[in-house]
Amino acid sequence: MIKIRDIMTVEIDVVDPETNIQDAAEKMKELGIGIIPICQNHNLIGMLTDRDIIVRAVAEKKEPLHTPVQEVMTQNVIMAYEDQDIEEAERLMSHHQSRRLPIVNQSNLFVGMLTLGDLASRSPKEFAGEVLEEVSQPSKPSR
Repeated sequence: MIKIRDIMTVEIDVVDPETNIQDAAEKMKELGIGIIPICQNHNLIGMLTDRDIIVRAVAEKKEPLHTPVQEVMTQNVIMAYEDQDIEEAERLMSHHQSRRLPIVNQSNLFVGMLTLGDLASRSPKEFAGEVLEEVSQPSKPSR
C-alpha cells in the first residue's frame, strides 16, 4: 500500500493567523496559488482561499491591511494523516469534492499537502482519474 507521505508535497508555504489579508494575498499571488494553510506553531488551524478573501473580506468591507487572516479563513478543515493509505485520501477528496488535502503527522502538526497533481503524477493512474471525476461533479445547491 502506498502511504500519503510517499506522494504528498512537503515544501508548502504557510501563513500565521495574525498575518493580514493583504500580505497573505500578496504571498498567494507570488506563489500562483488560490489557497494557503494557516498554521500556528506548526498546527494547522485553517485554510485561506481566494474565495474567503472575496466573500468574507472584500464583500464584508474588511480592511485588508488591518484584518488578520484568522477572521476570514476557512476553519474545520478536512485533513488526513501522512501514514494513511492513498485510498483513504482519495475517498476524502472525492467525498468532500476537494482538489487538495492538508496532511498532518500523528502529533497533528502540518507536514504537507496532497493534491490531484500528486495523485496524477506519483500514484497508480486509476486514483487520479477517480478523484478528478468525483471532485468535478457539480455540487447540488441546498434547497
